[in-house]
Amino acid sequence: MTLTTSGLAKAYGARQLFSDVSLQLSPGRCTALVGGNGTGKTTLLEIMAGLCEPDTGTVSKPRDIQVGYLPQDLRDVSESTVGQHVISGAKKLLQLSQTLADLERQLTEAPNDELVARYGEAQSQFEQLGGYSLESKAAKALNGLGFTASDSNRAVRELSGGWKMRAALARLLVSEPDVLLLDEPTNHLDIDSMSWLERQLKNWTGCILFVSHDRDFIDAVADRIVELSSGTTHSYEGGFAEFVVARNERLARIEEAATRQAREVARVERFIERFRYKATKARQVQSRVKTLQKLERIETPSRSDLAARFAFPTPPRSSRVVAELDDAAVGYNDGQPVLSGVSLAVERGQTVALVGPNGAGKTTLLKLLLGELKPATGSVRLGANVRVAAFGQHQADELDGARRAIEVFSEGIDAGGRNLRTLLGAFGFGGDSADRRVGELSGGERTRLALARLMVEPANLLVLDEPTNHLDLPSCDILEDALCAYRGTVLLVTHDRHLIRAVADALIEVRNGSAVWRLGADESVLFPQPQNPTAGSPQISNESAAQTHRRNSTTEAAKSGSAADRAQQRRANAEARAATSKLRRQVAKLEQAWEAADTEVSELRRQLSDPEIYARPEEVHALAEAHTEAAERAASLLTKWETALAELETLEQLKMSPTQAAVKASATQSTHRQTRNGASG
Repeated sequence: MTLTTSGLAKAYGARQLFSDVSLQLSPGRCTALVGGNGTGKTTLLEIMAGLCEPDTGTVSKPRDIQVGYLPQDLRDVSESTVGQHVISGAKKLLQLSQTLADLERQLTEAPNDELVARYGEAQSQFEQLGGYSLESKAAKALNGLGFTASDSNRAVRELSGGWKMRAALARLLVSEPDVLLLDEPTNHLDIDSMSWLERQLKNWTGCILFVSHDRDFIDAVADRIVELSSGTTHSYEGGFAEFVVARNERLARIEEAATRQAREVARVERFIERFRYKATKARQVQSRVKTLQKLERIETPSRSDLAARFAFPTPPRSSRVVAELDDAAVGYNDGQPVLSGVSLAVERGQTVALVGPNGAGKTTLLKLLLGELKPATGSVRLGANVRVAAFGQHQADELDGARRAIEVFSEGIDAGGRNLRTLLGAFGFGGDSADRRVGELSGGERTRLALARLMVEPANLLVLDEPTNHLDLPSCDILEDALCAYRGTVLLVTHDRHLIRAVADALIEVRNGSAVWRLGADESVLFPQPQNPTAGSPQISNESAAQTHRRNSTTEAAKSGSAADRAQQRRANAEARAATSKLRRQVAKLEQAWEAADTEVSELRRQLSDPEIYARPEEVHALAEAHTEAAERAASLLTKWETALAELETLEQLKMSPTQAAVKASATQSTHRQTRNGASG
């Protein structure tokens, strides 16, 4: 079934969102809708879903077509359990189920051939539509989106906002509508759930139109991209990479045509100006004046949204180690640790992304690193002179909707002679936009305003929790460029894999009660493969029952036969962690001692360079001996530090892949060269 829009236009007051928008959604096609914040993407989806009326234009669709819509924000919350809520999406199947129940009751009371025929027809239709596998289908959707088997019995109203959105998405997928309209479906998903959703949408047989800022998600799912800009739409075949190339080519053609038109207009205007008062040329002048009046000028699309226009201020310098955990454990309920055995160090200037499924402990680890939580065991150390600026994923929603953007932005800021309106304009709120009420802003504009408030003041540790939620693609580009240029340290929680690859020096994979340091942006972590379901969890793979039984039998046999091996491995891991922790402390102490000795050498060298000291030969002799002794001590400490560091890196590389080890070794060699150069200087 096909859904078609023709000539759609929508305005709010004097503000025209779009006009003459025509789209066709066909079965088997997946279309990504992209565009800047506030251009009307959500409004267009609401019109197509029948929730909003256009000013002009029509939406054409078959009478019996089923349209499913996932908004960015839920308006109503179900009073049922999660499982009941998801199953309730399959309305047609539930109606058929009720029909079958009614027919069964009638057959029990007064059986006849007509009732038997009707029951057989309804039962056949129920079976064809997958009615007997409805509960299994709902369980698969919930499992794929991160719910556990026990979550099915929880009340929807008890869930957080993000998990409510996941339940709504599961319900929508189970209903299997002919047209699927999704407004930022990945905002509340972790990387595991995103990978699962990608696989579902790839195999979807109906029409899909979705809004997203996630390039990897767009590339994985979409076969067409529609851009909403300058009040209208432009369609491009292919994924995001093809869209970027084709868009630039279209802009170049328009700019070239506008340049030619401008040259022609200038030529005609020169003719008019030259012969305006000559009677013999009056007819020709009037003809050209009318031509210019009727001419439809070519408007050149602005490229300003493609350029990074702001950046973080220069941060104050912090200590080399910004935050360090040593065999730390932290827990909440019944003394059970959420994370345990965590040993890692975040150094100055690093951008580290925390990845893993929701609920695994990423937020807990952030609080532990920042000293907001105390470890149950182990230790946590926050470095000296660390100034933190934090952005929470719900921070934009907490802004006061009644206040103006400039008021929210400027509150508590020490302007220091800076023009705050100019600063806010650099974040996309120029002119009258600075005076708009926060409640009138789109979700992406509110997020951009909250980020602007964070970025305008200097900090040397940025903690960003899902900063790209609701941002448009140009704003994501701007954030990416700002993070690449930022000189401080960044702890980043995001599901945007493109952003992670662009800015992250390392990953911390938080999963199954542990936090593992991964050098670089490990693709196996960013694109996790489907995991085998745990005992008691619903089955979400496509394998046959026999294959499942054989695999589970093999797994159980392996488990029962390797208990001793696992216990031995745990002891070995504990010993390795203890050795690594001890060696890391030794490295830190040696580095501090070497830095102190090197500082002493520099001070003695400064004193020896003073010409007046040579008038006192005894002092010169004492200083020279002290300098020699300090230099030898510094050299000895440097050698010991390098040896200990090499041993530490050998232990750590045993846990790395060959590629990670090679990258780490290269970085270490560069650090050693810089250290030696500094020491020799």
